[in-house]
Amino acid sequence: MTNPVNPNRSNPARGEAPLRIGGETLVLRPTFAALVAAEEELGPLFALVERAAAGELRLGELAALFWHCLHGPPEALTRERFGEALSEAGLAALTPALRVLLKQILQGR
Repeated sequence: MTNPVNPNRSNPARGEAPLRIGGETLVLRPTFAALVAAEEELGPLFALVERAAAGELRLGELAALFWHCLHGPPEALTRERFGEALSEAGLAALTPALRVLLKQILQGR
């Protein structure tokens, strides 16, 4: 018998990143559709990467990128609550997941 896929476990082979907020581990998956949606809201992704590299990425931009890449979120999770949880977690806790996403944007899979 095979184990079912755990939606709360990230798969690095897919370019996924774990995101631990609010006592839960969520999965960020930078699919083409997710990145297109993020780009529609935030503008060109290359400019977003440049702002991040320069230390000028805003919390709202980070939250939007993460929201669009969120894979299999809990049904009750709203975008507002998600943003609050990111803020509560702090930038140090968010940086590893951001690094993974930025790497995927630049290098692809």
